[in-house]
Amino acid sequence: MNRFEGRTALITGAGSGIGAATARRLAAEGAHVLVTDVDEDAARAVAAGLPQATPLRLDITDRASVERLIGGLPALHALVNNAFLPFADDPDENWRRQLDGTLLGAVHCSRAALPHLAATAGAIVTIGSVNAEADFGDHAYSAAKAALGSFTRTLAGEAAPLGVRVNQINPGTVDTPSWAGRETALADLGARAYPLGRVGTPEDIAAAVAFLASADAAWITGTTLRVDGGLLAVNRHFREILGDG
Repeated sequence: MNRFEGRTALITGAGSGIGAATARRLAAEGAHVLVTDVDEDAARAVAAGLPQATPLRLDITDRASVERLIGGLPALHALVNNAFLPFADDPDENWRRQLDGTLLGAVHCSRAALPHLAATAGAIVTIGSVNAEADFGDHAYSAAKAALGSFTRTLAGEAAPLGVRVNQINPGTVDTPSWAGRETALADLGARAYPLGRVGTPEDIAAAVAFLASADAAWITGTTLRVDGGLLAVNRHFREILGDG
């Protein structure tokens, strides 16, 4: 498939994990990918393996930098809000960092990208988390991801008259570099907690991003798509207690 031939996609936090997999997927479908990350070396490493890619350093918490970079683009067809801050403890400073890096970062990028996307009938896809919908710990991270869901819905309403679609993906546990050194725990989590018997891969999420960002999803906006191996839909422990699992 070449659903993104002649189209430009900007991905935040694309230096590793889900962002890198999304860059690879969209590039494989013909997109010119803007691989952005606060770690410029990581962005360059990802972009080096792609046919059409430009690595760019981008700190999404810096609104002026975001507006300068995105505002200077000749065209943009898809924005993938993937960057976020990693898990941490819950002092007040962490709440501020999570809201700045996870929520306001997506706000900055979406605001700056909207004029471009209106000109190209483009799409925004934001990466949320199942933490937004159920208790999996980390109050600040979960609250920031839940706020992204609300932002996705309200922005979808504002952007629809412009011809821009806005959707979100809520992944379950995904095997990214953040799990390095905990491979046994990750495999156990997949086998015991996930109905499909495994945790996700970055490629699982990238495939969903490619769908929502493409014309195949032309009549979908304001939606949050769970890509979670059935985690939230199936209560495995309840079924096991009843002897039905």
